[in-house]
Amino acid sequence: MSKYFHVSSFVALALMTSTHAAANSHDESSIKRGKYVMDIGGCVSCHTDKKNKGKHLAGGVGLHTPFGTFYTPNITPDEKYGIGTWTTEQFIEAMTQGVAPDGSHYFPAFPYTSYAKMTRQDLVDLKTYLDTVEPVAKAAPDHDVSFPFNVREGMMVWKALFFDDSPFKPDPSKSEKWNRGAYLVNGPSHCIECHSPRNFMGGLDTDNLLTGEPKSPKGEKIPSLLNSDGSAFSKWSHSDTVFGLQMGMTPDGDFLGGSMGKVIANTTGKMTEEDLKAIATYLGKPDKKKTAASKIEKSQSGS
Repeated sequence: MSKYFHVSSFVALALMTSTHAAANSHDESSIKRGKYVMDIGGCVSCHTDKKNKGKHLAGGVGLHTPFGTFYTPNITPDEKYGIGTWTTEQFIEAMTQGVAPDGSHYFPAFPYTSYAKMTRQDLVDLKTYLDTVEPVAKAAPDHDVSFPFNVREGMMVWKALFFDDSPFKPDPSKSEKWNRGAYLVNGPSHCIECHSPRNFMGGLDTDNLLTGEPKSPKGEKIPSLLNSDGSAFSKWSHSDTVFGLQMGMTPDGDFLGGSMGKVIANTTGKMTEEDLKAIATYLGKPDKKKTAASKIEKSQSGS
């Protein structure tokens, strides 16, 4: 009987070890995917105050708007000042519904209006990754927003008017690559949030998505991403777009600056080439060969 006891104990231990290893492997895979989701979502740009040498994802970046200045929160796993006590479900509700664990409503300076399109798996992976970063015990500054725009209850009315929380639905008439690009632009990468005009209440002008924003909060003119309006970007090819998002170089050999420089450094410059090609495909970019990328390739090959 003792022999059988030792054998069964050994088998149980082996099963536990195997299960633990499988769980760790799953976590590592989720963490890796979550890190990439963070990159395509541009979390570092908004939640790391590099200008003031702030710590990774500890918040404090000021977003200046016509309604006042909103400061991004600490999203490290610190239990007092960050999201360390949040469950995965609370995190998903915050990202897709704009509702905090205490039931209060987030202001749409936080682009949950786009994150609502994200898949559950991407959100779960993102939370898994965020749980691994270094906790930072520092509170983000309070928003500097005047009445009545500082009333969170008013966001219920705003959401009723402007918030579409329906998930992303692939277009079956389009290619897998086109749909991936549509998901990125309208979901986690939230390109529509900056490259679309807004109405007087801060809602996206849904009739003019991606047509640019001449009066951005930072005083920059955000360009159109359409191909039909004669803008500079409308003349970019598929390769131009991929190379520009990857390296920040325009077809003329100039470099993109301003807010887009930060986007390239923290977001598109870290994306896979396949995802960048998907974005270019969704934006309807033709595959011409008069590009900065092709010129560099030719010079490097000696042709």
